[in-house]
Amino acid sequence: MEAVQRRRIVVRGVVQGVGFRPYVYTRATGLGLTGHVTNTPEGVVAEVEGATAAVSAFCERLAADAPPLAVVHTVDHHEVPVAGGSGFTITASRAGGPVRTLVSPDTATCADCLAELADPADRRHRHPFITCTHCGPRFTIVTGLPYDRDHTTMARFPMCPDCAREYADPADRRFHAQPVACPACGPRLRLLAGTPPRETAGAAGTDPIAAARELLAAGAILAVKGLGGYHLACDAANAAAVAELRRRKARGDKPFALMARDPADVEHLVRLDAAERGLLTGPVRPVVLLRRRPATDHGRPGAVADGVAPRCPDLGVMLPYTPVHHLLLGLPGDPPGPRLLVMTSGNLSGEPIVTDDTEALERLGGLADAWLTHDRPVHVPCDDSVVRVCDGELLVLRRARGYAPLPLELPLPVPAVLAAGGDLKNTFCLGEGRKAWLSAHIGDMDDLATQQAFERAERQLESITGVRPARLAADRHPGYRSRAWARRAAGARPLTAVQHHHAHIASAMAEHGLDGTGRVIGVAFDGTGYGDDGTVWGGEILLADYARHQRFAHLAPVPLPGGDAAVLRPYRMALSHLLAAGLPWAPDLPCTATCPPEELRVLERQLESGLHCTPTSSMGRLFDAVSSLAGVCHHAGYEAQAAIELEGAALAADPAHAGPGYAFDLRRAQPPEPGTAPVVPAPAPVVPALAPVVADPAPVLAAVVADLRAGTSAAVIAARFHTAVAALVVDLAVLAREGHDLDTVVLSGGVFANAVLSSACTRRLRERGFTVLRHHRVPPNDGGLALGQLMVAACAPHHPDQGEGHVPGGTRQSA
Repeated sequence: MEAVQRRRIVVRGVVQGVGFRPYVYTRATGLGLTGHVTNTPEGVVAEVEGATAAVSAFCERLAADAPPLAVVHTVDHHEVPVAGGSGFTITASRAGGPVRTLVSPDTATCADCLAELADPADRRHRHPFITCTHCGPRFTIVTGLPYDRDHTTMARFPMCPDCAREYADPADRRFHAQPVACPACGPRLRLLAGTPPRETAGAAGTDPIAAARELLAAGAILAVKGLGGYHLACDAANAAAVAELRRRKARGDKPFALMARDPADVEHLVRLDAAERGLLTGPVRPVVLLRRRPATDHGRPGAVADGVAPRCPDLGVMLPYTPVHHLLLGLPGDPPGPRLLVMTSGNLSGEPIVTDDTEALERLGGLADAWLTHDRPVHVPCDDSVVRVCDGELLVLRRARGYAPLPLELPLPVPAVLAAGGDLKNTFCLGEGRKAWLSAHIGDMDDLATQQAFERAERQLESITGVRPARLAADRHPGYRSRAWARRAAGARPLTAVQHHHAHIASAMAEHGLDGTGRVIGVAFDGTGYGDDGTVWGGEILLADYARHQRFAHLAPVPLPGGDAAVLRPYRMALSHLLAAGLPWAPDLPCTATCPPEELRVLERQLESGLHCTPTSSMGRLFDAVSSLAGVCHHAGYEAQAAIELEGAALAADPAHAGPGYAFDLRRAQPPEPGTAPVVPAPAPVVPALAPVVADPAPVLAAVVADLRAGTSAAVIAARFHTAVAALVVDLAVLAREGHDLDTVVLSGGVFANAVLSSACTRRLRERGFTVLRHHRVPPNDGGLALGQLMVAACAPHHPDQGEGHVPGGTRQSA
């Protein structure tokens, strides 16, 4: 008789809410094993008993053959005493003990559910909440662990007999699918309109989807409740509707995202390669930034209004990811309706996304004409993720739905740390051991509602990860609200203040698995970061590991006249750079001509006196200056608008006529005069070094002025400027390699969201033999800052927060 063995197996990772217990059940019964499987806070725990060979076969490929949404991190098993018994069961989940399992992100509706949605013979035909084990809401409905229906916002919807039968049938695709429901027992969709809003569709005999599609076709703006909150939607081809949405939302020129039914509906508008198509159609369904075709036929069906993304080189496109979206865009045989919808987050610009139904009627009352809503609560707010493809590789620019709350694997174990992130594009990060949980996108911390959303999200992520931070980290900027929150929350726990650009470099190092035993050449280009000397940094070359950093080189500082006023009016930065370069404010220059005469006189006096003129070495501000100087963008209605439009201009240049780029002047910085002190004390992790190399853009500006007067196009000037910045990066990297024997270059900071620049830097650096590390799964902008803060706080000699220091005037803009 063959020997009998029993083994206990613990599977950790994303293994709850993804069909793992049904998978274990099917695998065990197929091998003739007895035992049980259950969810616990630790993960999925199973015991199997049977012939030794069958038990071994069960364990061998348990991870390899897992369900498609599962992410198995570890499988541990050991022999336990034989217990006998018959059959294999899925037992009730067990609560208690440390939380070690991972929650799955929300996932787009799968092909099987879509087929049922469109099948008139299926009992879930046109059911707006169709889902199964392989798709649908997860993270946004979880209220606790282990992941069972009672711990989701579906707890209020008891299953009907038919759904209960599917839920209990191991052979069914909905076996233990927690959000399972049908028209008889699930959430109910309603359409509200009027003042005050009242239900106009959703009662017996009315179809809220059909009514919503009619409103969209008529030019209305709809608030649509999705997985992680409300969207505002309108017909993207209706110029009046797009303009009205832009006006109501106070959005300036910031581009809107589009939702298309199929990639074919946007192929005439954008270039689309295989990698981008895969992102559009995959299970995550982020907003994908796609390059616009140079000549769009606006007369054909499926064209979009110019106001969707004015003067932007990209269109942000996503495909439907919920049944409601699919129904709104129309199933086969439906009456005609809008083929492309604007889908933008349901909020006023700067506020967090709205999730609560009552709040939606209040906060979106001045924005929407009607509300397509339902009664399944959103427990966790979650915006759409935003990505692009750069050189064939994924670049995440906003990490949220579909990615959060999946953890990142760390290259070395860390203590329990909470990093508060920055003030713009805020995310925070919890870490312990070799895992770090980067939160979903929170937003800009200027708004009180965003700060409250931050606090709720932090409590929720602690609850589902089980991390109880013993240490906190925050940005060194004394005016950041995220730092103020961290100081309040820390209590008696230590708080580490981390230099902004060091955190950017550490974030990319961690993403690429560097253990920190060697330094890298870190290129940190962004709009604003609080420097070790109390000025505004942003064009930095650091020699860094996790524990320390040395400022090897930087852009020559120029005055930032009026702080954020210079960010909103790039012509002010252009004039400041011209003055610093010794170039006159000639009236034939676009930036001079744009500046009102009275403002020009005031600005001249301000720069002469230095009043409210914090020095800045920001590369983001240099992009703004050249954008205005070249006549591309003089007023920025959203973050990085001037730089984005300058990149768009560079894309339009004919490479055959662009010629060589401009050149920066390199020199050593002058040491401070004897007896002078820095504005703030230098933190402990800074490495003493020779005076840094200074990259002076004066020759670049002089060449731009000469090109303008020679009649050179803005496109060629933009292309030459991008080439010059890429050449500068290579020159400084070569100097660092020669002096410090380093050959790994890390590119980080919001400026590297610019694909033209990122590509050029990477190509040129690799040609010179450097290893180049760029962000892929973590944003290069301040959305990835918290991960770097966490790593620095975990590895650096403890550098306590020293309270308020000098606050540079108006330096909160980061891109």
